Amino acid sequence: MGDISFRDELRRKAVHLSSLWMPVVMIVFSPYRWYLAAFFGILAAASVLVEHAYARGNRRVRRAYDVFFGGMLRKEPEPSDWVISGGPPVLAAACMVLLCFPPELAASAMALMLLGDTAAALVGRRWGKTRFANGKSLEGVIAFIAVGAIGFAVFLSFRGIPLSRLVPVSLAAAAVGALAEFFEKKIRIDDNFGIPFFSGWAAVLLLHLLG
Repeated sequence: MGDISFRDELRRKAVHLSSLWMPVVMIVFSPYRWYLAAFFGILAAASVLVEHAYARGNRRVRRAYDVFFGGMLRKEPEPSDWVISGGPPVLAAACMVLLCFPPELAASAMALMLLGDTAAALVGRRWGKTRFANGKSLEGVIAFIAVGAIGFAVFLSFRGIPLSRLVPVSLAAAAVGALAEFFEKKIRIDDNFGIPFFSGWAAVLLLHLLG
């Protein structure tokens, strides 16, 4: 993974946070869950095609891409080298969680990923001192769980779950999401997809156990 400046990391995470419109839309248009899943699936496929055109050197696509994302790519694609960014997995994850979970839980899992991953990256880069072998920091993991759990709880509260269940479920989902992010390379699942997938199922299991 290539190094980018902290300023460009901030820009990357600003783009990441801009995707919070996804969980908001899931809550607002919850009766149209299946249409939303199809919508996000189409966006994911379109995003893959755009990135393929970028990697193949399409001039118009490259100009537009560089205007919005110039300097934020950790690894610039070489000629004929197709490197998928974090965008398609985020959109694919939005489609997946809507297919697997109720809208409020789907929105919670997406918010957890978007907020937790952002907190982990920024805190880890600026204040991370206790480093693990994979380069991630204890401070970043703690930030992921704290911020991610809050985001998860906010969106899951729309399901009317009492606080006595909301808190442990949100913390457990955030902890599982942090593990998915921490072991991303070992499990070979992009964290933008793995975090909402595993945290969502963890929440489903714990909600079932709590009754």
